[in-house]
Amino acid sequence: MARPSSVSSSIEDEVLIVGAGIAGLVLALDLHDAGIGCRVYEAVPEIAVVGVGINLLPHASRILHQLGLGDELSAVGVTTAESAFFNRFGQLIYREPAGRYAGYDHPQYSIHRGDLQAVLLRAVRDRLGEDAVVLGHRCVRVEQDETGATAYFRSADTDTALPPVRARLVVGCDGIHSAIRKQLHPDEGEPRYSGINMWRGVTRGRPFLSGASMVRAGWLDQGKLVVYPIRHYTDGTGDQLLNWVAEIATPRHRQRDWNRRGDLADFIGAFEGWRLDSLDVPAMMRAAETILEYPMVDQDPLDRWSFGRITLLGDAAHPMVPRGSNGAGQAILDVRALRRHLTTVPDPVTALRAYEAERLPATSKVVLANRSTPPDVILYEVWRRTGDRPFTSIEDVISAEELARISQRYKEVAGYSAEALRNP
Repeated sequence: MARPSSVSSSIEDEVLIVGAGIAGLVLALDLHDAGIGCRVYEAVPEIAVVGVGINLLPHASRILHQLGLGDELSAVGVTTAESAFFNRFGQLIYREPAGRYAGYDHPQYSIHRGDLQAVLLRAVRDRLGEDAVVLGHRCVRVEQDETGATAYFRSADTDTALPPVRARLVVGCDGIHSAIRKQLHPDEGEPRYSGINMWRGVTRGRPFLSGASMVRAGWLDQGKLVVYPIRHYTDGTGDQLLNWVAEIATPRHRQRDWNRRGDLADFIGAFEGWRLDSLDVPAMMRAAETILEYPMVDQDPLDRWSFGRITLLGDAAHPMVPRGSNGAGQAILDVRALRRHLTTVPDPVTALRAYEAERLPATSKVVLANRSTPPDVILYEVWRRTGDRPFTSIEDVISAEELARISQRYKEVAGYSAEALRNP
């Protein structure tokens, strides 16, 4: 999608990106790296360091390293050394190395979402200019014609109309509440609730296990836990910032909102007495400064993302149940695919269709796998076979080979098996 020799003055940029989350900022960096002009429009008037932890698996971190962000990611995040699975009695079920420790060329990172967004935002402004991210612009609709697309905005502060902006293409990276997705699929319906509610928090604490372990423990009927460090403190204490997620099967849930405050009393009872290695689980939960509540919801895969000069990317295209540490990673894979097609297909509309043809089936498989067979299935199998009782030896319950096969199946579906990364 090389820039034409003469561009109408009404076209401000080749690509207009809606949303300055992880997907939108990585897209801006990757398009700029390919020589494609773009600008990002974000609804909030100020981008703050908010949220909790996420993981970047090797297929995603490879792309970020290629964009020159490896040193900054290593400085603000934790390079994950292993994944470990326990039952709720603190017995080890299975552990395997992660990222570079498993022989990948690139690491797995556990990182605070706000820290990652700050790294990306800084890089966009440094490379594309301070005006590359326009804040306070909430996109309400997009229109298009044969030569371009026009995005319409309202002010985040006053809800007044702002001047429309025209570009050759518009990419909706506006997340789980995407206005562009709603415009393209007005009859889609409500999100699908999995029956699982989760509470998330971050707590300053001492390292446990390897100090770089991602742990999953328990099962949903009695309580399931995910916990891993996302930041090393540099004040000489040796403390880390621990990210934790508590999940419980429950029939009730409220509308999805990543920033809704949660109540400790709603879930702490399920985790009383839990210890994992040196980690006192209920003490960690009680020490959290803030607890957020979120229902495990997703949406059925769409039949299309691209409509002429408009397309979707990341959570706006394929919101998934947050299991498998793969939501941000799939968005970053979307970015690289979109870049590839825009730089190799002369007609931009055809390029968007090619991008969709590559990524929609792949992400649909991940959405469905996260519902039924994420890595957490290891926990379910042990819970089912033991009847939620302690075991004498894990080999009496399930073999190491079967556990490895469960883990490998998800890697293959999600696109980060060693074979997939050798042959991208």
